Amino acid sequence: MEKGDVLMLIRYIYTVFVGILIALFVGVGISVFYAQPAAPKYPTELTYMQKEPTAQQQALQNKFDTDQEAYNLKMKPYNRNVSIITLVIAVLLVGIGLLLNDKMRVIADGVTLGGVFTLVYSIGRGFASGNSKYSFLVVSVGLIVTIALGYIRFIKPSASKKAHVN
Repeated sequence: MEKGDVLMLIRYIYTVFVGILIALFVGVGISVFYAQPAAPKYPTELTYMQKEPTAQQQALQNKFDTDQEAYNLKMKPYNRNVSIITLVIAVLLVGIGLLLNDKMRVIADGVTLGGVFTLVYSIGRGFASGNSKYSFLVVSVGLIVTIALGYIRFIKPSASKKAHVN
């Protein structure tokens, strides 16, 4: 492997690492500043149940089931809100990556990749919201951003190079 190949490999690894760290930064930052609802704790009394639960164990199980349903209902708007926040951040990151492209190529690639990873996270949270119309909206935005990114990054530069040659 030649020195140029090694440097190129290090660039790719660095770009992926920056992208992963940016997505983690966004995800952890959201969890720090916008905490999710507390999940109910499974009662320890139910851990070692016999075949037939006692009346007390059945009451504990029913309460846990009710608490779990309430938690699931709270998580749907939380997931939607997190999806909205991450979607906005992802679009901003992709935009910043495109703006930095001419000045700092390796960092710009990492920021853009971080935006793409954050977009994937946003789409996942959108699906977890339980709202199919919202999920469709998030996937649509993801598709538009991805196509625009591909055009601006890969197609537009080669088209402008061909125009300068003629």
